[in-house]
Amino acid sequence: MNASDHEQSQPVFKRLKTVCVPLMGATALTASSVPTVSRLLSELLNILYDIRSSGYSLNEATIKYVFFPIYTLLNRNDSVAIPDQLLEKIFMVLNILCKDWWWYLELKDWDQLFMLCGSVIGGIGTKGKGRERADETKDAAAQCLLTLLRSRDNDDGPLTPNQVRYRMKMFVTHAQTPTFTPILGQTLNSVLLATECHNSSLQSSMLDLLFVLLSDYFPEDLIVSVLPGVVSTTCKLCLGAPGNKGWAKGAVVAKSLCVMQDVVSRTIGDEPCIKSGAVLSVESIEELTDLVGEQPPKHPAQEQSKYGTSRTPSWLGITSSQLLIAMKSLSPLIKHPTPSALMAMVEFSANILRSTPTTLPLAQPLLLSYLLSLSNSDLPSVSRKASDSLLDLLTTFSKARHSFTRTLLRITRDNLSALPVLLPSQADARVEHIAGIIEAVCRLALIGRDNAKGDLNPFASEIGKLLGPTGGVEKWGWSLLSVLELIDPPVTVTRTSAAQMMLENDPEGSSWLPFPQPMLKNVSSANAYDSLVRMFHALGKAAGDTGLFAVEWFASIGQSGKDYRAVTGMWCSCRLLEGISNVTFVEDPLMSSRLSRSKRLEKLARGLVKSTSLLWDTINEVSIDTQSEGTDEHNELPQTQHVKGLIQLHDTLQITRGTPIGSRVTAQPMLHSALSLQLISITAGILESRFPPLFIYSLYPILHSLVSPFSFLAETAFRALNFVTICTSYASPANLLLSNFDYVLDSVSRRLSRQWLDVDATKVLAVMIRLVGSDIVERAGDVVEECFDRLDEYHGYEVVVEGLVEVLGEVMKVMQLEELSKTRDDRPPPIKQSRADEQKFDSFFEWFDHRHKTPVEEDWEDYGPAPRTAWGDNNPPDKGKAIDQSEDAQEVMPDEEPPLSSSQALSKQIVQRSVYFLTHESTGIRARILNLLSSSVPILSESALMPSVHSAWPFILNRLADKEIFVVSAAAGLIEALVTSMGSLMFRRVWDDVWPRFRSMLSKMQIADTTNTLSRRVRGGVGSESVYTHSHRLYRSIIKTMTAALRGVDPQDSSNWEVIIAFRRFLHSEAADELQQCARKLYIAAGIVNADAVWLVLSVTSGQVTSTSTKFLHEPQWDMVQNVALILDELHSPDM
Repeated sequence: MNASDHEQSQPVFKRLKTVCVPLMGATALTASSVPTVSRLLSELLNILYDIRSSGYSLNEATIKYVFFPIYTLLNRNDSVAIPDQLLEKIFMVLNILCKDWWWYLELKDWDQLFMLCGSVIGGIGTKGKGRERADETKDAAAQCLLTLLRSRDNDDGPLTPNQVRYRMKMFVTHAQTPTFTPILGQTLNSVLLATECHNSSLQSSMLDLLFVLLSDYFPEDLIVSVLPGVVSTTCKLCLGAPGNKGWAKGAVVAKSLCVMQDVVSRTIGDEPCIKSGAVLSVESIEELTDLVGEQPPKHPAQEQSKYGTSRTPSWLGITSSQLLIAMKSLSPLIKHPTPSALMAMVEFSANILRSTPTTLPLAQPLLLSYLLSLSNSDLPSVSRKASDSLLDLLTTFSKARHSFTRTLLRITRDNLSALPVLLPSQADARVEHIAGIIEAVCRLALIGRDNAKGDLNPFASEIGKLLGPTGGVEKWGWSLLSVLELIDPPVTVTRTSAAQMMLENDPEGSSWLPFPQPMLKNVSSANAYDSLVRMFHALGKAAGDTGLFAVEWFASIGQSGKDYRAVTGMWCSCRLLEGISNVTFVEDPLMSSRLSRSKRLEKLARGLVKSTSLLWDTINEVSIDTQSEGTDEHNELPQTQHVKGLIQLHDTLQITRGTPIGSRVTAQPMLHSALSLQLISITAGILESRFPPLFIYSLYPILHSLVSPFSFLAETAFRALNFVTICTSYASPANLLLSNFDYVLDSVSRRLSRQWLDVDATKVLAVMIRLVGSDIVERAGDVVEECFDRLDEYHGYEVVVEGLVEVLGEVMKVMQLEELSKTRDDRPPPIKQSRADEQKFDSFFEWFDHRHKTPVEEDWEDYGPAPRTAWGDNNPPDKGKAIDQSEDAQEVMPDEEPPLSSSQALSKQIVQRSVYFLTHESTGIRARILNLLSSSVPILSESALMPSVHSAWPFILNRLADKEIFVVSAAAGLIEALVTSMGSLMFRRVWDDVWPRFRSMLSKMQIADTTNTLSRRVRGGVGSESVYTHSHRLYRSIIKTMTAALRGVDPQDSSNWEVIIAFRRFLHSEAADELQQCARKLYIAAGIVNADAVWLVLSVTSGQVTSTSTKFLHEPQWDMVQNVALILDELHSPDM
């Protein structure tokens, strides 16, 4: 020791001396001295911690000085008599001392410390007697032993690296001597038993100690002997104790797998087994010659201890099978919730695969499946590490690389073959696992193809062959079709419905929304369904254009019928084609990445559009042959069914063969059409700007499905229309349909011929008009001509006629909106102004003063046109001014009507050719015609509309006596529109022809309200509970019609009195609010004509005026006070 070290050690020595001297005097433990010894050990620990934290390393003399009282304490007292707390502190002191003592430690001291720590861990005392120590004491002993055994290669110590390696080799060699081997084995056994404790700190320390013991101190032949026990213990630690609930801790799993990985690699790895002759390795021509020759290759004999086990081929066969069973038990770990456990599982699987490609060939599928499953982990770090490990195994140059590639392909084929077996059993977790493995394999192939890694190119091509002509798709594909039975979801939840899109001009109607997806009958969880979808996508992406054969095969099955196999075939072809083309329904096509499309893919897409669109040509046909074949097959072949619930027994408990339970539906046309639309949408995503020429085939199927009564199919059609719109770069579906209007009209025309009649074709035309909106006006003439041509041809077919009339009604509604949007001066109906009583006789007095004067006779004879200027005008205006004056004169000429616009001319044509259907035998058609005429009233002028109304007036009046109330309501609505728009031309007709019928209808409806189930169930209730009933609409139209008639002309007093009497009940507070409002307007209009009569009737009816002569007008069951007050206040206001 030099002078500087001596000067530094003196203060440390003095501090330690203050504790070691008293501790030396108290080494004989008694009940009274135990607290003193415990206090001194605590002080010694604090001093040692301070010295270590200061960076000072204890020299050998100081260490021995401190160790001497500890040695004396242990030597003078029986180990059983030393309390656990004192022993724990002793090992903590020894742990600190061993960190610096290892550099100077003699072999005998190392030996004694090893045995001391091992005896405490195993609970062994002197003469074989001992006791089980506390977990904290064992933990301190394990930490001390770990400090004593761990490698010091990277530590900064007083020795050179060569000296450090020499000392480490000295200790390892001593531990492997025959005399120390039993101690090593006993310590290993104690450590293995201690790892199964429930103390997490002790368990972690024991696993660290176990790893150091096995990796550094156990010889090659002895580690073979302890392999079964170590693997068994670590497997139990990974899976958790049987009594514990939940998962084992991630740190415990990681350390256990690390120990198992090291033991398996050193025991049954290729290198030690080849070296011992358990397996034969052929790396060169000479070795191959020796292998086929008579003399087997000789390996040098190795010395073997009596505790060791030699590696032989028979031992290898038995051990490998046992290890395979143990590694299979680790399969639950791939679902472990902690990242540390999953990362350790990745490292374990990859390391075993690298080190045992020859000795454990049967474990390759299992370990590769672990890595494939972990590459699908939701944790990015785990999935990335698993993927990198797989790539490293497949790209690193070794003889095992080709074996791994073949194993992965076999895994893919086996899992595809296993899916049809698992799906009927409804094992969703296993289905999700298998689908994830196939997806991961395909992802590897994609990485190899995209990154241009030559080592993975053959692997990617093999995945393509699986879906190619030689991949056996007929075998595994048909098996999948037999079990993948699709069903429509019970509820289709979407943000915007197809019905809303057709009824409203929604600005978000063209935004992208995901397609509704069907459900699998044998898969109940959404995760399993999504995993199957991702599996097909991955297969398509990995196969590329080679997989188009499988797409075409599945599509041919799907287009061959409409049974469950055809539906499943269409679904599989859609999912595979999504993967190949990178077109997905999960995200907006504008946001997804665009890949280059091959000519082969585009050619197949065009063919699929044409062949799939042809399926709508036979949409209404029922395949009886398919049903009968399916029934015969079901009766002949036994089927395994998974039935939930109770099976109802026969009343007589018959045990003979009966009708099978839950037989499959032979035809699923709705699902088949929905998936066909998905296929058309995918092809639109593939072709994009080259898709519009195919609209002649594809637009009609989309629009036809849009009017389907099934919500799932209608929503799919809505999404398909939006998807195609986005892919073909149209601004909205309306622009798309308007640009391809001729295609739709031609498709509808072909389906309304005698050779080919589709009753839904008219609905397609109607929904197209709704979608396009006001822009259809320019092309509406073609639609109208087509409709009337078909009406002439099919006027006897009620369904066809009703559909065509519906189309005309849609055209009329669009033109009505177009006309209303234009700025024009509406002529308000003439409103008579009320006059005060003193002004009512002004006209009479004026006539009375001039009654004796001879009136000037006016000449009413028409002499023809007369000049507008004087005859003698010698100064004619210039030519330009004359032209302007002529034009002005033409504009102001009252006898000429302005020319009709295109929409007005078309509306006039529709009205003229539609009035004949007012007498059609179908009540629905009569009602639609009346509604159509009502829509034309705001569009046409009096001169254009009234001639047709005049000729059809008797038929309109007859409709007021129709048996169906919705027809009567439609007729009343037409009359209301005519009265409010046509003005004076209709007022007299209302009083002469309409009012008597209305009066009779009101009386009958008042009686019917007393027995109608929809009527208001209150005292004096008026009308129905709902405002959407036909009776409510009829009441509203009658009141509005008579209000307009009262404003137009002065009726006779008798007619005015009848109106005032007839509509009193609509002022009842229990009537509908809308009817009350309309009734108030009617009485205000009647009050302008005869305010006294209105005041009398309302006051007497409400009970405000009582008289014997007017008692018959009183109606106590009607609460009219509030409405009467509002009417009278309005009549007496200054503005009236």
